[in-house]
Amino acid sequence: MAALGANLGIAATKFAAFALTASSSMLAEAIHSVADSANQVLLLIGGKRAQRGATAQHPFGYGRERYIYAFVVSVVLFAVGGLFAVYEGVHKLAHPEPITAWKWVPVAVLVVAIVLESFSFRTAIRETRPLLGGASWVAFIRRARAPELPVVLLEDFAALIGLVLALFGVGLTLLTGSGHWDGVGTLAIGALLVVVAVVLAVETKSLLLGESATAGQVAAIEQAISGTDGVSRLIHLRTLHLGPDELLVAAKIAVPGQDSAARLADAINATEERIRRAVPIARVIYLEPDIDRGA
Repeated sequence: MAALGANLGIAATKFAAFALTASSSMLAEAIHSVADSANQVLLLIGGKRAQRGATAQHPFGYGRERYIYAFVVSVVLFAVGGLFAVYEGVHKLAHPEPITAWKWVPVAVLVVAIVLESFSFRTAIRETRPLLGGASWVAFIRRARAPELPVVLLEDFAALIGLVLALFGVGLTLLTGSGHWDGVGTLAIGALLVVVAVVLAVETKSLLLGESATAGQVAAIEQAISGTDGVSRLIHLRTLHLGPDELLVAAKIAVPGQDSAARLADAINATEERIRRAVPIARVIYLEPDIDRGA
């Protein structure tokens, strides 16, 4: 919501500056802000739709819908933001035009936009920091199973760098009187957005295909299974995210051959309870018992 509010305000000021100055950097940045605003709306819609309950057709629910909308975000950022900026930059280089009217309006708008975007970026950082667990920001983006925070982090980071590039292009255009610098800044913004969009697409594609639990969660599940009375050992384990906050756990466990069905059922129920205590997002658990015949 912070990112959406900031981007809507930024887009309005950038379009106003473009209308006054005809700067291609300002137009590219304005379209970028519109794309970012649309992306935040898509993430909100995906989060809402993912809350629907399971149905007969979709027995594991709709949690992965958040991943689908995050992937659409990367497509929007690539097509609407990146490719448009590249096209506008090439056009501006071919037909350079100096900024003659309201010369310093773009600079003022870009400075205001940097302040607003910094607010959004700070909010994303504050929400993310408790989730880092000692990992780097790059590692967090790569291993995060919830797509919203990584998407907003990358978008805000790209937006801040893009604003600096736009300020560079507009500033040199004003100082030199050559419209080529405006085109160079626009091209740089387009290249930046394309790179960020590709990174987002790669990460969300991996989530769509289905990722396992994190290493820490897998270790906690293994310990929960191995420490249960009536379970000799864990034979093998598979985990899969049904959504950012829902994990499927399937395991084959070794049990003593002389156990009765009642004791076996008690052991399975106890194991499920221990798994859910260790990893609360483990919502769907399937345990297959087998007689322990050794390693």
